[in-house]
Amino acid sequence: MSDLISKLQWRYATKKFNPSKVVPQEKLDRILEAIRLTATSSGLQPFEVFVVTNKEVREKIKPIAWNQEQITDASHLLVFAAWDNYTAERINTMFDLVNEERGFKNEGWENYRQMLLGMYPQRDAEVNYQHTARQAYIGLGTALIAAAEEQVDATPMEGFDPKALDEILDLRARGLRSVAILPLGYRADEGDWLQNLKKVRRPRDQFITEVA
Repeated sequence: MSDLISKLQWRYATKKFNPSKVVPQEKLDRILEAIRLTATSSGLQPFEVFVVTNKEVREKIKPIAWNQEQITDASHLLVFAAWDNYTAERINTMFDLVNEERGFKNEGWENYRQMLLGMYPQRDAEVNYQHTARQAYIGLGTALIAAAEEQVDATPMEGFDPKALDEILDLRARGLRSVAILPLGYRADEGDWLQNLKKVRRPRDQFITEVA
């Protein structure tokens, strides 16, 4: 069994964190870098990640997240916030960054830019947000794998009031909307009903279909 698979079997959605254990900065940095490097549609990276360690802010978030203790007991709280819309400015910024970093312009790439500019900004804002939110979930998945690799516990959550969280973090002013939250930390030694239960997934032959 590969080391990665064993770590994925080790991980679970931690229900109770040890509030006294802090994730080392180097582990946090590697998890965040993995998220930054994750795949996104057209490479636009249409979401951002907020790392919330401020206790007062997390105390404000807890009641709008069903009073889940992971919000305040975890070492760090990541908030995945997607662009509220695709705009010409946002698209051009990313395409210009690619050109700057690569040091040249590519005709095919520029044609692709124009195609997106002619399509995305004209769509309904909610349609665009739903697309950017799906990209944020790719980042969330990468975060879960990266955390497992670092043997850091993580609990993906949708159980919160997005509008209230947007207000607490002033996301709308930045053209963002919260999508998911991810407490990071270390499981408590006791008090977590899920910790010692067997991980259950559908059998491979009921989950994987090979089309040869």
